[in-house]
Amino acid sequence: RPVKTGWGAAGKIIVFGILKRNGIVRLCPVEKRTKKEVVRLTRLHTKPGSLYYTDEWKAYASLAIRGDHVVVKKVRGKPKGKEHINGIEGFWSYAKHWLYTYRGVPHKLFHLYLGEVSYRFNHRHEALFPLLHKALLRITKEQIDQILVRDL
Repeated sequence: RPVKTGWGAAGKIIVFGILKRNGIVRLCPVEKRTKKEVVRLTRLHTKPGSLYYTDEWKAYASLAIRGDHVVVKKVRGKPKGKEHINGIEGFWSYAKHWLYTYRGVPHKLFHLYLGEVSYRFNHRHEALFPLLHKALLRITKEQIDQILVRDL
């Protein structure tokens, strides 16, 4: 339904995110919210033996095999105990605030908006103009054309 928010909202793109200890966020749009997809992306973006902090979703249970796994339990939206996942939750707040001004993003361009938000977050302590200028000098028009619009 168009007015519903959260997991049951129609037409939304699900995004999987990992915030590494160094403050770098990695994001991936995913087609389905499944354990198989979570495990695949976790293997792709983390090293074996890592320490994982997650919420209580059952798909994260197998992370204990890959490394140390701490489940952060919440009571009425607040973490119970001293462990927390405020880092990634802070990023989601940042991303939603940044994207809200667009009042909706076209599905075909969503990966670009997501890339911009994660790039800005990952380089939040640096001046963006020199970074973008250097990146544009290294990339060809053909490479840009390949990532501008893609089918989901």
